[in-house]
Amino acid sequence: MLNLKGIAVDAISIGGLETCIQLPGFDLAFDIGRCPGSSVHRNTVLFTHAHIDHMGGITWHSATRSLMNLTPPTYLVPTENVEAIEALFAAARRLDHSELPHSLVPVGPGDEHRLACGLVARPFRSVHVVPCQGYALWQQKKKLKPEYSGLSGPEIRDLRVVRGVEVTDTVEEPVVAFCGDTRIEVLQRESVVREARVLILECTFIDDRVSVEKCRERGHVHLDEIVKHADLFENEAILLTHFSARYQADEIQKALDEKLPPSLRDRVTPLLNGHGGVDG
Repeated sequence: MLNLKGIAVDAISIGGLETCIQLPGFDLAFDIGRCPGSSVHRNTVLFTHAHIDHMGGITWHSATRSLMNLTPPTYLVPTENVEAIEALFAAARRLDHSELPHSLVPVGPGDEHRLACGLVARPFRSVHVVPCQGYALWQQKKKLKPEYSGLSGPEIRDLRVVRGVEVTDTVEEPVVAFCGDTRIEVLQRESVVREARVLILECTFIDDRVSVEKCRERGHVHLDEIVKHADLFENEAILLTHFSARYQADEIQKALDEKLPPSLRDRVTPLLNGHGGVDG
């Protein structure tokens, strides 16, 4: 379990094999991978795209929650995938002779969905070889308007309760951004990717065993591209995920140490589950 700026992250992400990023404190996951055992307890899953390594365990998740008498899960899915996912569940119901209860919520860039944890999820377009969207989780707070900052508590209460004056503004902060599978362009196009407190970004290839050009053809991010755009990252913490299975943990750590500028390396944590090492 990782802790990134106060946000707990329980994750597995190996390029082409499985991606499931859980945020237990928010009772949600980004993608479901093969449905790791702990992910069964996530009530909400936000899906980025329909590649099997990201959504293969969706019916298992629904079935297992039902078996455990947990509430039906909520799945946020890209609008363009809704019909196919409904067909997938229809086939699974015929095969399994079970209801597989769940709620399917179509979302796309420009939409928003208020989560049970109080955060607001807003999709944004990622750049992959199939339609893909990332998600930003926004925290909304009430802040006293500047013109009332000098008033006492009773005076503010009188304005708000007695006179019906709106004394606060709603301010927002992007707490987490997860890009799913993407090319580096998402960093350039989406300000929320650069500004979120915690960024979860794929980095599939790290050296010249796969060139930047080949990486881009496959719709992924190469470490060399992150280095090239290092000055764009404003995030307090960055979790790099989706490393190819060809890499071992020590290779990943060494590449990050050697290539990233210190100002960025200090904020970067590699997700090393499945690469012969522990997270760190």
